[in-house]
Amino acid sequence: MTANINKLARKNIQTLNPYQSARRIGGQGDTWLNANESPISVSFKARIECFNRYPECQPNDLVSSYANYVGLSNSQILVTRGADEGIELLIKAFCKPGEDAIIYCPPTYDMYAINAKIADVAIKEIPTFKNTWQIDLFNINLNLEKVKLIYICNPNNPTGNIISKRDLKSLLKITLGRSLVVIDEAYIEFSPKNSMVNSLKEFPNLIILRTLSKAFALAGIRCGFTLATEEVINILNTVISPYPISTIVTDIAVQSLEKKAIEDMRNRVLTLNMNRIWLVDELKKISYVKKVFDSHANYILVKFYMFEKIFQSLWEKGIILRNQDHKNNLKNCLRISIGSNAECIHLVKELKNLSKI
Repeated sequence: MTANINKLARKNIQTLNPYQSARRIGGQGDTWLNANESPISVSFKARIECFNRYPECQPNDLVSSYANYVGLSNSQILVTRGADEGIELLIKAFCKPGEDAIIYCPPTYDMYAINAKIADVAIKEIPTFKNTWQIDLFNINLNLEKVKLIYICNPNNPTGNIISKRDLKSLLKITLGRSLVVIDEAYIEFSPKNSMVNSLKEFPNLIILRTLSKAFALAGIRCGFTLATEEVINILNTVISPYPISTIVTDIAVQSLEKKAIEDMRNRVLTLNMNRIWLVDELKKISYVKKVFDSHANYILVKFYMFEKIFQSLWEKGIILRNQDHKNNLKNCLRISIGSNAECIHLVKELKNLSKI
């Protein structure tokens, strides 16, 4: 008699569709433009040699380094395993399974909803407005009952747009004393003037997520940060795992936040922003490109005629893009990460070759 292990899993897990990360989807390629990683690598050497002791739960050097970078106090910083752990910890700390809810505003990053599903927390889906992708304040306000967390990605992934700062402040006022507003600023270094960090002193219900995975080109070390009031950080510290950040991650992350490394990061951002401008101009010249949407991040959203043929043909040539056709109001859309200059040229060349077929 064979035991059916699946029946032992929680019912909400039995039916859960996991997040389809770029590496999980797979593909055989040499031009990876599907995960919004930096195409420009950085090199650091470990400064430590001994690993026999557990690391600090919240490494003081790293907390201080990031606090200095964003202009906050150490008590307002929580270091996490990527921004993804911050998303999970907030649900774990503030949402009661089977009772509370979150709001998320698709099309956006799927992990807000997936983490809620894992925790058996209800999801209220309030789509952004079609084409502008601005948040629907009216319907959010109508659906705040039992909502503990509202997740907003800014710049938004996968659309690349900036959410109006005026709308974000209105949302914070509407939800004050009722819900926490979580603004995911994973891509904010590509549009720093749009950060809401300066609003933390004004709104105690504001939480900001950050990461070293994008502009800092350190996706491989999995290091992120949650920025909030000291009260929120203290609550999250009660539910975080004992040793979330490895010693080697702390070592590299601290180096990445030194003055010269931050200057290098900003130069990479400038390079990628210039590559984005060039790529957008070139794509607009291609006949089967229906629309290229404005972007303030290291990726662009593009609507194609014959998008399936384009996606598959490029996949077979080793150019891996991200299919967004299944998401709200993104029919026939592909997301393209901004690659190196050579990768952008290669992509445009192959697209132009396809247009001759």
